[in-house]
Amino acid sequence: MSVKGYVHSLESFGLVDGPGVRYVVFLQGCKMRCKFCHNPETWSAEGGEEYTAEELFKKAYRYKNYWKQNGGITVSGGEPLLQIEFVTEFFRLAKQKGINTVLDTAGQPFSENDEWLEKFRALMEYTDLVMLDLKEMDAKLHHDLTGFGNENVLKMAQWLSDNNKPMWIRHVLVPGVTDDESGLREMKRFVDMLNGVERIEVLPYHTLGMFKWEKLGIPYPLDGVRTPTDEEVKKAEEILGIQK
Repeated sequence: MSVKGYVHSLESFGLVDGPGVRYVVFLQGCKMRCKFCHNPETWSAEGGEEYTAEELFKKAYRYKNYWKQNGGITVSGGEPLLQIEFVTEFFRLAKQKGINTVLDTAGQPFSENDEWLEKFRALMEYTDLVMLDLKEMDAKLHHDLTGFGNENVLKMAQWLSDNNKPMWIRHVLVPGVTDDESGLREMKRFVDMLNGVERIEVLPYHTLGMFKWEKLGIPYPLDGVRTPTDEEVKKAEEILGIQK
């Protein structure tokens, strides 16, 4: 039987989800409860539209003329690794057509369990680039921010490095939450030890998803937290060694 997955939404002309123009698939389901999440409606594993990998690929492939030489398909979430078999089959179909594939993940499901790691290796065979969200280096602060520790996230980054997998590192900058200089310097030291990091991005915190929390009846934990200034973003980029 074809592998089925649950899709929250689709974007046919993504410009910030990997290199070039991307067809972006946002999958349903995420176990993290990030305080700054702008898509809380993707948390539940229930809901979304059901697709087989073949159905979704046919839908995406209609947009191939937009991708040119450096575009392709990105799978995001939610958390795509919660539907790892589906993403693997979807990417396998894409690679048969020579399409660039990007996985956008926070790494929370990563495990060194042999059975899970075998599935992850299979996915990586068909993945050209991993965009890994490093939310916070301190394990306690990471747990407070997301509901989970970050030990396995860092292990995933190390696995990608050990296996020479190209990756982009992303960090959401929240004033007073994820912008402490010592944490950013620790992140810089960690990233500097990794192989395959092609790019580091600072994503300024925004409140555009706050209305979704209100609609779902969930108290917004960062109510009153402002967005970072251009100067604060620039300082974080300098600490992380980002040159523009």
